[in-house]
Amino acid sequence: MQPAPVPITPEHKLSNDEIMFKDARIKTLNGFLGLAIQWIAVPVIFVCMFVTYAWTPLMVIGIILQIAIAIVWFLMFNSYLIINPNEGAAIQFFGEYVGTVDEQGFHFFINPLYEKQKISLRIRNFESAKLKVNDVNANPIEIAAVVVWKVVDTAEALFEVDNYQNYVQIQSEAALRAMATKYPYDIIEEKDIGGIALSSHQEVIAQELQISVEARLKRAGIQVLEARISHLAYSQEIAQAMLRRQQASAVVAARSEIVKGAVGMVEMALEQLSAKNIIELDEDKKASMVSNLLVVLCSETDTTPIVNTGSL
Repeated sequence: MQPAPVPITPEHKLSNDEIMFKDARIKTLNGFLGLAIQWIAVPVIFVCMFVTYAWTPLMVIGIILQIAIAIVWFLMFNSYLIINPNEGAAIQFFGEYVGTVDEQGFHFFINPLYEKQKISLRIRNFESAKLKVNDVNANPIEIAAVVVWKVVDTAEALFEVDNYQNYVQIQSEAALRAMATKYPYDIIEEKDIGGIALSSHQEVIAQELQISVEARLKRAGIQVLEARISHLAYSQEIAQAMLRRQQASAVVAARSEIVKGAVGMVEMALEQLSAKNIIELDEDKKASMVSNLLVVLCSETDTTPIVNTGSL
């Protein structure tokens, strides 16, 4: 008989969205106060310990205390920390995260055994490599993006991911690749009409890309300020074919407008001829007139008129 499985409660598992490390601000002393302690107070105590030599039973204790104070004096050189503008430092004590210092200035720690790891909080940007992906219509395209980002949580950036800069690059490219497969390069096919295209809806695409990238980088304490497509083109193997297709679509659209305008002009001409009783036209003559006018108005080349000196 197999034992019943033990139910897994929230205490037994860690959710993917649960973050183990968050910035915890710790207080420090002014660095110049630390200098005063190290260069004035400690040497004075060191000298005062000589009075213990006057009483023989305390001589051994005095020597031990002097050695300890001398060791502490040298260790205090590791107690200082300088934080530049837009910079943070994660403090650890023998591998345990203690807290974060991100206030610019000269700092001093009571514990000289703290390990300090600095990280820049400045705004950064990078341009992804040109990725070759298929759009929603399975057309191969080349796409690249520029991502502007900065670290907002020092502990998350250092301890939640292995290498936060490499993490930003890989996750940004993954988000760009996923987004490029959701939309067509251009509105060409009937099913794409009225939708969003990569080439014509740049602001919408940029906003969605920023949200997608930031969602992927949230666990690493990264804030995405902007994400925008910097390169977009058809792949070389289909570039010429798609160019001809776009040209054909443009020609069809232009012809449609020309025909629409020509029909309106012919209709207006017939109405005015009829209203002003300039000439009486039967159905055959109207058809012939309409045909001639459409040929003249829709032709790509100049037409040569033939003057009819006989009957109409």
